[in-house]
Amino acid sequence: MTARLVQINMKARDDVALGRFWAEALGWGVDSEGPGVTNLEPVGFVYPDPAAVCIDIVARPEPKTVKNRVHLDLATTSTAHQAELVARLKDLGATPADVGQGDVPWTVMADPEGNEFCVLEPRPVYRDTGPIAAVVVDCTDPREMARFWDAAMDWTLHEVTDERAAMRSAKGVGPYLEFLRTPDAKSGWNRVHLDISPYLGDGLAEEEARLRALGATDPGIDQSAISWTVLADPEGNEFCLLNPR
Repeated sequence: MTARLVQINMKARDDVALGRFWAEALGWGVDSEGPGVTNLEPVGFVYPDPAAVCIDIVARPEPKTVKNRVHLDLATTSTAHQAELVARLKDLGATPADVGQGDVPWTVMADPEGNEFCVLEPRPVYRDTGPIAAVVVDCTDPREMARFWDAAMDWTLHEVTDERAAMRSAKGVGPYLEFLRTPDAKSGWNRVHLDISPYLGDGLAEEEARLRALGATDPGIDQSAISWTVLADPEGNEFCLLNPR
C-alpha cells in the first residue's frame, strides 16, 4: 500500500475569483464540483496523473492572517520569461510580497487573496516540471519531514539536508515537493494543504492506519460530514487522505 500527491487544497473567500486567477496564471482549465469548490487542472488532463498536481479551491469565510506554510514555486525558462510572467501576474491581480527574503533572484508575490508564491529564476532542475516547479512546505526539520513523506508516498527522494529536502514522482514528471527549514512555528490551521490518495484497490481505512503508524496524527477537527480523512504530518500540517479513483 502507498499513496500519491494528487492536488493542493486552497481555502478562499471567493473560490471562483481565485480560481480564475490561478487558471490564467498557469494556463489551466477550470471546473467545479459544485457551489464553493473550484477545480483547476491542465487542459486535457486525465486525473490522476503525476504529470501535474491539481489545485482545488474551497470557499471559506475566514480571512488569511498569517504567512502560509505551503506555497507554490512557478518555473521560468529564461530571465526574460521570468520578467514577462511577473508582469502578467501583476496584471491579473498579484502583488509583490515581502516575507523577509532580502536580495534574491526569485520574485515573491501574493495572489489576490494574499497567498504567497514565488516566480523562480530559470533553473535547469525545473526545466520539465510544467508551470509549477515545486510545492514548498515550511518546516523546522526537513529530515523528519522527508522521512515521513518518503514513507507515506511512492515518490522518489532526491535530496535531504538539514536545510532542505526534495522529492518527485517516481515517474520523473510533474513538480517537486520540497521541505524548507524555517524558524517560524506553525500557527493555526493551514489555508493551503496537501491532498494525497491511495491507488485504486487500496482501502482508505488501511491506508489511514499505515500513515498513523508512520507518525500521522489526528488534527482534532469534526470529520463526521466528510467522506475522506483529515490527518496531520509530524509537524502538525493538515493533509487530506482522499478516496482512491
